[in-house]
Amino acid sequence: MKRLLLAALALCCAWLAHAEDNVLLIQQGPQGFVVWHGEGESRLDDDTALELMASATPEGGPERPTEFGPARAYELPEGVLIRLPAAVKDRALLVDRDACGHIKLWHAEGTTQLTDAQLTDIVLSALPEGGPRLRLDGYYAKAFVGKLGVTVTLWKAPPRK
Repeated sequence: MKRLLLAALALCCAWLAHAEDNVLLIQQGPQGFVVWHGEGESRLDDDTALELMASATPEGGPERPTEFGPARAYELPEGVLIRLPAAVKDRALLVDRDACGHIKLWHAEGTTQLTDAQLTDIVLSALPEGGPRLRLDGYYAKAFVGKLGVTVTLWKAPPRK
């Protein structure tokens, strides 16, 4: 019974962490920071993402239907970009693969909004093995340097006493 309770508690915690937009990918571009979100409205399934990835070209592969409207994949030096021009929100996805080869979709729009000053602090703190923990307006942040940019994990900080 104790194991079942612990398993249920772990599942609830994992669901709550997954429900929040708590992982961001920060890239530096010519006009400033580009922020990609771990969660977003346009959630393509792996099969659709794989089909789009396989069709990607620098000019844009053929248009394919998705539940968010037509999509086209572009092959970029840093990876594959999927455009969903008919989507209500979240019209671009950046495709990444994790260390195990699983597909990770980074969303152009998400719920977490950080200021340029916060993004600068995060990027400057990032290290390959993870930089120091930062406190940002009610959140803790830990940043990692990766192949696509700086990945930051955010979690709620306890209120200050």
